[in-house]
Amino acid sequence: MARFSWAQTLLAVSSLVCAQSTTSQPADGLSASAGTPTASYATATVNGTATVYSVAFTVPASADVGPNVLPNTKDPNAKQAQALCPGYTASDIDRTANGFTAKLTLTGEPCNVYGTDIEDLLLTVDTQTAHRLRISIQPAYLDSSNISQYVLPDELVPLPEQGVVQPDTQDIDLQFSYTNEPTFSFKVVRKSTGDVLFDTTGSVLVYENQFIEFVSQLPENYNLQGMGERIHDLRLGTNFTATFYAADVGDNIDANIYGNHPFYLDMRYYEIEEESGERTLITNQNTTATGNYESWSHGVFQRNSHGMEALMLPTNLTWRALGGSIDLYIFDGPTPEAVTKQYQLGAIGLPAMQQYFTFGFHQCRWGYKNWTEVEDVVNTHRAFGIPLENIWTDIDYMFQYRDFTNDPNTFPYEEGQAFLERLHANGQHYVPIVDAAIYHPNPANASDNYTVYTDGQAHGVFLKNPDGSEYIGSVWPGYTVFPDFHSNETVPWWTRNMLAHHNNVPWDGIWIDMSEVSSFCVGSCGSGNLSLNPVHPPFLLPGESGDLILTYPENFNLTNATEAAQASSQAASQASSVAAATPPSTATTAYFTSTVKPGVRNVNQPPYVINNANGDLAVHAVSPNATHVDGVEEYDVHNLYGHQLLNATYQALLEVFPSKRPFIIGRSTFAGSGKWAGHWGGDNTSLFAYMYFSISQALNFALFGIPMFGVDTCGFNGNSDEELCNRWMQLSAFFPFYRNHNVLSANSQEAYVWASVAEASKRAMEIRYSLLPYMYTLFYLSHTTGSTVMRALSWEFPQDPTLAAVDNQFLLGPSLLITPVLGQGMTEVNGTFPGIAQGEVWYDWYTQEAVSVDAGENLTISAPLGHIPVFVRGGSILPQQEALYTTAESRNSSWSLICALSADDAATGQIYLDDGESIVPPATLLVDLTASNGSLYAAARGLYEDTNSLANVTILGVPSQPSTVALNGQTISSGVNYNSTSKVLSIKGLQNVTESGAWAQDWTLSWS
Repeated sequence: MARFSWAQTLLAVSSLVCAQSTTSQPADGLSASAGTPTASYATATVNGTATVYSVAFTVPASADVGPNVLPNTKDPNAKQAQALCPGYTASDIDRTANGFTAKLTLTGEPCNVYGTDIEDLLLTVDTQTAHRLRISIQPAYLDSSNISQYVLPDELVPLPEQGVVQPDTQDIDLQFSYTNEPTFSFKVVRKSTGDVLFDTTGSVLVYENQFIEFVSQLPENYNLQGMGERIHDLRLGTNFTATFYAADVGDNIDANIYGNHPFYLDMRYYEIEEESGERTLITNQNTTATGNYESWSHGVFQRNSHGMEALMLPTNLTWRALGGSIDLYIFDGPTPEAVTKQYQLGAIGLPAMQQYFTFGFHQCRWGYKNWTEVEDVVNTHRAFGIPLENIWTDIDYMFQYRDFTNDPNTFPYEEGQAFLERLHANGQHYVPIVDAAIYHPNPANASDNYTVYTDGQAHGVFLKNPDGSEYIGSVWPGYTVFPDFHSNETVPWWTRNMLAHHNNVPWDGIWIDMSEVSSFCVGSCGSGNLSLNPVHPPFLLPGESGDLILTYPENFNLTNATEAAQASSQAASQASSVAAATPPSTATTAYFTSTVKPGVRNVNQPPYVINNANGDLAVHAVSPNATHVDGVEEYDVHNLYGHQLLNATYQALLEVFPSKRPFIIGRSTFAGSGKWAGHWGGDNTSLFAYMYFSISQALNFALFGIPMFGVDTCGFNGNSDEELCNRWMQLSAFFPFYRNHNVLSANSQEAYVWASVAEASKRAMEIRYSLLPYMYTLFYLSHTTGSTVMRALSWEFPQDPTLAAVDNQFLLGPSLLITPVLGQGMTEVNGTFPGIAQGEVWYDWYTQEAVSVDAGENLTISAPLGHIPVFVRGGSILPQQEALYTTAESRNSSWSLICALSADDAATGQIYLDDGESIVPPATLLVDLTASNGSLYAAARGLYEDTNSLANVTILGVPSQPSTVALNGQTISSGVNYNSTSKVLSIKGLQNVTESGAWAQDWTLSWS
């Protein structure tokens, strides 16, 4: 990076000052004596003629540097609230219809350790349903004396409603109790077993205007999952701090990243003594798959939008928040499936139903230069026979990175319309990116008009500084403003721009990015500096000199020695050049310490410092003192920005596509975002490690009610390679959202780049596309009941403690077990087969034979490059259609069934059908499939008409060759084959007897 000019240095200083100020800065953020920074100029020679052109001003890197803060969890000298604060006493108990209220009064002198103690609190305990208990603690009197204590309102994140009073509501398996000895603490006990689920005994409640702390004791070696969003193992462990603060930080392992889901699933295992039936809580790993166990699960949701931490310590879970309230919801389960359903159905809302086409394959990259290149990518996929349903464009398509615009030279409207007409005619779709920030035009340049901004400014839809001036940060297009979704004008404005852009470019869905909300400088750095716009971000873009993409997957040197050596040499040279251009500073910066001022909040540097991945809260984010139209500061609702943006986009797409289900993929999410959108895992890296972590990411978002999840297949940052992309394209084929995407200037990684990847992708896609009816049915069940689509083995087999930490395998629905290769150079993979001790049968997808495996055995499975092991669970009936090029072609093809018999020769399945796009389908069809005693029954209900015939039925696990096969009593004389080795009965050619449609009439297929 070039050295800073005097003007850049002054601008950096002014940016930092503005972040802490309550007023906007003078012109250009500089004093009058300093002068005004201006754009620089360069000369280029074109055809022998010297031409002068302007060079965009680069925002200095120091503009995105905040005070040097030390997280309290890393500070050995940090004040410990539990040792210093007095706690509270409960009094004035008042019974209510479903619980009680009580007054909590500070027991002693205020400690004011990280804020001002709030002396009077209100405790509310409600039994809301037969399975949900609410515990709320908030300031007793929200008036002028403590109005700064922000309590999350119902209109932003709906409060879980008091359920309809049911006969069993008061029989909830949860019991709340409290004590004032020595200070207020409470317990929640599972009545049926006596197990303590939540217990603040031995700790004090700390409640200040900028700091809340409460502690729940946990059993030894506890087993928690959830607490997103972060890249971590599925099982969180007993020495881990989860930070909740939305951050544009890339996929840092273990750190807070884009979204916030303060919810956990607690699974507890008990060993049962066979003779006495006595239960013993398991606190170690000395378990077997053949032991006698049971498990009980519960869930906890802390409804708070502030920056928070959850410290998972060896004996307890310590919650700390920078404000808000304690608003706990405890779900009694007792199974993992029951917990997730209770959480979604009763608290945050059920996931959105997706359109059928969204389950096809998606291709994207940052770096497609124009419509011609995009269409070439589409055509090349077809030439290689690799199904491509959806093509995406990153910010390249925009005019100077400005939302709702297209570059007139590279992505002109007319050319795009012609391309999209051809694309749509082939049953394919297009999705562009939209960022959260809006470019602010240069007031000194009349040609820099941008109507998206001027319309928004006229309607007052942008965030403000505390003094009422516009908050102006910096994102891709330059200095930018940020929509304020607390304004009633913002959603209509957002909708108008969505409609206008769709009129020019008829896209099919929207990709929301940078929504944490991200800003590349601290504070309102654009205030007074707009005459420089458009400015360059304060960092090199990938591919610019000094930021060449030179990294590769693990052990790349073993498979591509020459290329690896070249990359290593280039990386060393680049690092040396960058170091020479930016010599390290010898100065040391002391840690910034914020002091408590009684009754006054310091929102920019709160006294308690959470372990935020970006450090200071304003770094690479809109500053906490940015102010909404209703006076609410960003400090209180930062974690909701992406959530509200997804809601606004959902409402906009309802106008763009009336009656159709909006297709939205967003980056920053909150509890309940799944009602409107799916999510991708963000800016991961082309490493086998990230492919491994993608499974736990997906499983976490299944818990969070966002089943439409996928990652950037083959990796976003860095260069992928043939082996990694081969494995990853096959793994992601079994994720609901399936997209390949990578960074600007990195090597191309479309599946057709390598012959082996093309073949591996087609093989996995053939399975995926054939099973689209199964996946669509799983989504229907998720949308209507809160069941999960991707599943951890431990959720489906909760009685087996050996599965508690398994996150290198997963289930797709209840019926498919995926055991991928997740390491470099491997040709075999070890996998477990759950439920064997209880009689489960698993069939190899490819050979259709039952797997021979002992209970608990970690079986070695052959998995050469290009092969992903997939297994079908006995007792399942899987619907299939032909795996054709697009989802539209596939869903208009003939049907097949795979009936995998259980050990007792039975199986069940279900198919949900509708038009694949309507929010309220005009007609639906639900087909129940049941096999038992040598017969397979199909019974449908509903009015949706599907005229595709039934072609084939394959029955796995048939012990002996049947003498007769009949459909509705009519003997089938041809197309019947039995394999005595694999025990597979195959019945083909049923089209003629089901030509009116496979489900037009109920039928029975029998074999004997």
